[in-house]
Amino acid sequence: MTEHIRIGIVDDQELVRLGLRLVLDAEDELEVVAEAPDGDGAVAIAQRGDIDVLLMDVRMPGTDGITATEQIATRGDTPRIIVLTTFDLDEYAFAALRAGASGFLLKDARPAELVGAIRAVHRGDAALAPSVTRRMIQQFAQGRDETDTAADASAVLAVLTPREHEFLVAVAEGLTNVELAARFVLSESTVKTHVGRLLQKLGARDRVQLVILAYRLGLVR
Repeated sequence: MTEHIRIGIVDDQELVRLGLRLVLDAEDELEVVAEAPDGDGAVAIAQRGDIDVLLMDVRMPGTDGITATEQIATRGDTPRIIVLTTFDLDEYAFAALRAGASGFLLKDARPAELVGAIRAVHRGDAALAPSVTRRMIQQFAQGRDETDTAADASAVLAVLTPREHEFLVAVAEGLTNVELAARFVLSESTVKTHVGRLLQKLGARDRVQLVILAYRLGLVR
């Protein structure tokens, strides 16, 4: 049975919200249950507790999407957030991910890409536009101090088992749970257990933060 996913849409343009609702409500397992025109509204609907995935615009009057994402993410058990924006700018992408978003997509993404991203973040995966992923990797690779990186990496590896280290690298390479199961010859449920332990040990909210951590520490090149 397909799992039901409840969605909130946050955008200051009513026509954009309407267009997204029409696309998403056409999918049997997706349901738009709330809308908001700004960041304050986003925080309010996130607190309702009945939203699984929140689509968040960046530029809005009053509280912007990045600030709202950070406020929501710090509350603990919150909806997964996908930031949607017209602007393909590094500052927005990196700020959104650091604030706690689980995904970053441009508004010109095809409907199938958006639906796929919602399903991915709902099951705990990351959903990043390919161009954002490439630039994120480049930025972290270029910005590392090799001495500090080696020390930080050693500290991280000290709390991980060898298998967990292998899983962290594989997750940073972008492997899905299905691909992880194939690589390590495990069931998907066991893979989810390993990933869950990584998140807990490293204090990461989701896979996006695991990827950022792995690249920042130089565990993946």
